[in-house]
Amino acid sequence: MRIAIVDGYTDEPAGLGVPPYIDVYPRYVAGAAKTAVPDSDVRYFTIDELRRDWPTSLKALAGFDVVVVVAGITTPGSYLAATPISYDELLDIGRLEGPTKVLGGPVARYGYGIGGGSAAIPPSRFKRYYDIVATGDVDLVVYEALKFGVERARPSATHEGYELVDQFAVRGAFIVQQHPNFGINLIAEVETYSGCPRYISGGCSFCTTVAYGAVKFRSPEAVAREVEALHKAGVAHFRLGRQADFYAYMAEDTGKVDLPRPNPAAVERLLIGVRNAAPGLETLHIDNVNPGTVAKWPKESAEITRLLLKYGTPGNVAAMGVETADPRVVKLNNLKAYPDEAFEAIKLVSTMGAVRGPNGMPWLLPGINFVLGLPGETKETYELNKQFLQRILDEGLMVRRVNIRQVEVFPGTRLWPLAKKLEAKLRERKRLVHAFKRWVRHNFDKPMLERVVPRGTVLRGLVAELNYGKGTYARQPGSYPLLVYIPEVIRPGTRLDAVVVEHGFRSVLAIPYPPEPRSKRVAKYLKKLSSSASSSRRSSS
Repeated sequence: MRIAIVDGYTDEPAGLGVPPYIDVYPRYVAGAAKTAVPDSDVRYFTIDELRRDWPTSLKALAGFDVVVVVAGITTPGSYLAATPISYDELLDIGRLEGPTKVLGGPVARYGYGIGGGSAAIPPSRFKRYYDIVATGDVDLVVYEALKFGVERARPSATHEGYELVDQFAVRGAFIVQQHPNFGINLIAEVETYSGCPRYISGGCSFCTTVAYGAVKFRSPEAVAREVEALHKAGVAHFRLGRQADFYAYMAEDTGKVDLPRPNPAAVERLLIGVRNAAPGLETLHIDNVNPGTVAKWPKESAEITRLLLKYGTPGNVAAMGVETADPRVVKLNNLKAYPDEAFEAIKLVSTMGAVRGPNGMPWLLPGINFVLGLPGETKETYELNKQFLQRILDEGLMVRRVNIRQVEVFPGTRLWPLAKKLEAKLRERKRLVHAFKRWVRHNFDKPMLERVVPRGTVLRGLVAELNYGKGTYARQPGSYPLLVYIPEVIRPGTRLDAVVVEHGFRSVLAIPYPPEPRSKRVAKYLKKLSSSASSSRRSSS
């Protein structure tokens, strides 16, 4: 049996699968296929690979027995060298004649997000094109379809625990070798638990993660076995990013209280297990930290932060869903933390994690997420957001990045009945939204970048990803890596070190290190860097 997995890319509050990341969905599906039909031929394709010659790719897909598409962007971002699957491309694959077609991932659960604060296209729209729209766990649905037949597969089937998932995760690890970023900068997203600890209170009004239900933890041993399989397959970069709050892993009283007490001992077992499973790994990062957890449990949170400094790698980011600095909006939307609590959480992580690592980046910094357009928002909300960010600057703290997105409403969330109303309000406030973004970029992002990576900082282990104009964009593998522009054309996939020369709003300009006048453009920036260093020495003397 020939099975094709088409990765249309996924991006959720808990989980990222846009290159250079590979999410759990295609790996679990590959493992499910190998478990159900051990001698099956499983092939993996990214949507970017297929669209290079779309007609030929569609013809090739039609020759498979089963085609599984995984996709869904519920937290849209800006992607450097990849473009998620389009609505029309989803329909084109759905129109194929011959193979059994399965659609899975967030797009099958929550619909197709079209961005810009608009309501999503509901999953029901795809049922006329795909034999199965897996509103449950797509790996389990594929397993049932292959083992028992398509007619007996349950589209809404979900795992009761991690027994099968842990098998699929190990057996599906081989699929990473078919990813175009394999051997260069491929980062495996690894799941530690499903659901959200705030499930008992309903979670944030807009969030899709809470819809996964009550929390189910994976054991440290199971995570280690998957990491070992991925490492043996050739993966060197890992992110424990597929959870709502890393600091809540195995937390005490989960399911009883909204913000359970963190369990540093369990977190240490997890991190030690990963380290032992992948000796010599190059990257070990995390994603998602609830600022409410850190504020309520500072002692335990400080202990976990120390563990990340001990076992993790530099350039790590604890992404915090602050969402808003308006207390009224926090209350109306059952958000994670009030502004003062969020500030204290940022302060704790920034103060402890700002030590610079050997790759040139601070070891662990907070990241801030804002969501605009939530119920209760007024013009004053934007001013409060500015004041919050200004306070961070004034107190000398470091933040790796600020993500700003407009609320996108998906079926199954508590905001779905208000979708049209919220969409209209965001249209009315379009100028206000743009003005806030401009303020953040000019007044916060640029001075913060100058603080995080001052001119003269050497960034090591960059990977050239995209040629643009007469230069190249490069990044270090990891969680929310800093975008670096190098003013010379470098072959994508090349590893290099570079020294920071100038700062933009969201990126820096750097020249290869050690600096050499390889071209007129590089020589110009080398002269500027040398001049800056001389001025700095004169000032200090």
